[in-house]
Amino acid sequence: MSAAKVLPLAWADWCAEARLSACAVLGLAAVLAPLLVLFGLKYGLVATLTERLLADPRTRELLPVGSGRYDAAWFERLRARPETGFVVPRTRQIAATAELRPLPVATAAEPQSAALPSAAGAPAVAAAAGSRPLTVELIPSAAGDALLARWQLAAPEGTQLVLSQPAAEKLGLAPGARVEAVIVRTRAGREEGARVTLTLAGIAPLAAFDRDGAFVALDLLEAAEDWRDGFGVPRLEWPGEARPGKGRVYPGFRLYARTLEDVAPLRSALVAEGLEVVTQADAIDNVRRLARNLDLLFAAIAALGGSGYVAATAAASLATVERKRRELSLLRLLGLPTRGLLLFPLAQAACTAGFGLLLAFVLYFGASFGLNLLFATDTGEQLCRLLPQHAAIAVGATLTAVALAALVGGLRATRIEPSEGWREV
Repeated sequence: MSAAKVLPLAWADWCAEARLSACAVLGLAAVLAPLLVLFGLKYGLVATLTERLLADPRTRELLPVGSGRYDAAWFERLRARPETGFVVPRTRQIAATAELRPLPVATAAEPQSAALPSAAGAPAVAAAAGSRPLTVELIPSAAGDALLARWQLAAPEGTQLVLSQPAAEKLGLAPGARVEAVIVRTRAGREEGARVTLTLAGIAPLAAFDRDGAFVALDLLEAAEDWRDGFGVPRLEWPGEARPGKGRVYPGFRLYARTLEDVAPLRSALVAEGLEVVTQADAIDNVRRLARNLDLLFAAIAALGGSGYVAATAAASLATVERKRRELSLLRLLGLPTRGLLLFPLAQAACTAGFGLLLAFVLYFGASFGLNLLFATDTGEQLCRLLPQHAAIAVGATLTAVALAALVGGLRATRIEPSEGWREV
């Protein structure tokens, strides 16, 4: 008898003892299904938290403490670092404000920018009839702005602006609307105002910026700073003295690392230059520590459950061999080689593993669907999930464990002598 004929015999014998086989399948599924759900929860939770950190660019933001003096060469060096995802200079905070008011469509023929002289002691600009100016913070932006890109908003260019949701609601504006920005300065005891007409390119949600703010191009912020410093801005037709030709120095910046892993080295590089910056390193470390702790917890539970199942399966395999000594000895008597006896319990273990894996995955998908439905969010996050490679690892580990357990019975079967079958006849 060849070893190849053992496979149909093993399958027929496995089906003949349907109740025992069903118990073995249920036993495997009872161990494997909870492990799949537990690992799915571990991976889903850590992956969800990590995706939230990745999705929120503020996690990758590095905020400078205090003000400094940063020239164009310093920003070029910072942009050249591989850890830098986005950086743009900031002007002085006291100069980075403007009064905004909506413009009616009928004013389309008005100049885009102009200076508004005023009498001494009188307000430089008065609100248009029926409108109330809103003072907003001007935030520098440029192509690749990580905060705006998170919400699929293009960075403003030229005379465009992106308003925060609170500011847009107070002004009653929608994308495409025109708004007048007024910048006031006091000079020689007189208040002077400059205005520029801007186009609303988009609205940043509360999650991006929850104060009254407007994202604008850096050159507009530089123009506002120059105007408040008493200089003129010819390109916007704001009169005044010419600004000295020396290079501009900025007191601050907006900086975002390229990835979560780049936050720490980028911070270290800035600290080495004597800068103090604030990061979200604690939040990143908390997720990493949680991932490590969950890995250890899962490994301990899997080791206990897996070792218990292997021991129980090995004992069951030995008991099956002892119970079928007569049948196995007769197979030896009919010419079944040693490797055939070794293959017999392994083939039956493979049947148990196959049906057990199928049942375990059915139970897992049912449990994961219920958990994800219970904790569903609008963003489509999944609390419990497995990737295809995780399923492949589970199948491989299960087959290996079952084979090792069945090997104990197989080795015992190879020591059965053909003469035992004669004695039972």
